Amino acid sequence: MFTGIIEELGEVVGFDSAGDAARLTVRGPLAVSDAAHGDSISVSGVCLTVVDQGADWFTADVMAETLRMSTLDMLSAGSRVNLERAAQVGDRLGGHIVQGHIDGTAQVISITDGSAWRVVRFSLDAAHAPLVVGKGSIAVDGVSLTVSAVSEADETDAWFEVSLIPETLAVTTLGHKQVGDSANIETDILARHVGRLAAFAAPAPSPAPAPAPAPAPAETARTPAPAPPARSERTPS
Repeated sequence: MFTGIIEELGEVVGFDSAGDAARLTVRGPLAVSDAAHGDSISVSGVCLTVVDQGADWFTADVMAETLRMSTLDMLSAGSRVNLERAAQVGDRLGGHIVQGHIDGTAQVISITDGSAWRVVRFSLDAAHAPLVVGKGSIAVDGVSLTVSAVSEADETDAWFEVSLIPETLAVTTLGHKQVGDSANIETDILARHVGRLAAFAAPAPSPAPAPAPAPAPAETARTPAPAPPARSERTPS
């Protein structure tokens, strides 16, 4: 588990493709200062496992599904990434609960600079739109952020906005985002669980009513057959 408080900016020093997977090597002195083989490190929001390390670097394997779902397949030597070590029991939860299991990517669609902050609007898949609420939490490239605005339910193209303070712009990769760039997003785990439970709690659709039975054919009235003529009795002569 992570908290979304980035500890340092790392630098990619190696990205080696291996079929449908890859091996990523990142320089991050703080991230590996107390890391051991098998430890988890968040790399721009994606939880990766340390498989090798040196004095100031670590290597992690990235499987095909992660490459497909994230921006890690866009990395190359020299790319900057946000790094955070896994939280320990007793640490302050300065951000929110972040698992490092991203939902997918979002694209920057607008940037508005204020006097001391920046508002960035991201696109949002329709499937994830119900999980993002105003003043709620979201992780963008591993950074714990508060959603400052979100699209209405009836809007065709869903989006959300975050407001970035100078500190966030300076110590994370978000300060270098441009319109058209993509970022990894992870919606709030509580919202995901509630959404899943609600889906199962919804009543099953009522079965369609059975068709009404066809009316019985009307009976034809029968006309009684005429009585046979009475036989006249002959009087003996």
